[in-house]
Amino acid sequence: MIEQNQQMAVETTTISMTTAAADKVNELLKQENDPSLGLRIFVAGGGCSGLQYGMTLDEEQEGDTTIALHGVNVFVDEMSIGYISGSEVDYVDSLMGAGFTVNNPNAVSTCGCGHSFKTAADTGESRSCGCGH
Repeated sequence: MIEQNQQMAVETTTISMTTAAADKVNELLKQENDPSLGLRIFVAGGGCSGLQYGMTLDEEQEGDTTIALHGVNVFVDEMSIGYISGSEVDYVDSLMGAGFTVNNPNAVSTCGCGHSFKTAADTGESRSCGCGH
């Protein structure tokens, strides 16, 4: 039995991260100089397609799934894990801009910005893309 305060490690097939994404997160964590921080990935309602991804540097919270990837602790809350299980986090730096993207096999449609998505279980209407794409 795992104690509530004990960090729960999960195999990396739940979520994966490219080397480019891990390098960028490690760079951001180094700037913060706080060893308790990791990358929180979450899903929230809203966005152009009904759900949207969010990422922030944060500490582990009770109930989180913690995944160690390339030296980065990734924290995912209980609600979000079902939406992003099997996803790959990447960091893209191109002429169109730089940022994190989530390649999510659970998404049946995505917005042009790549930050908003809809799953097969979602029944809400898609809204126009507010990201300019």
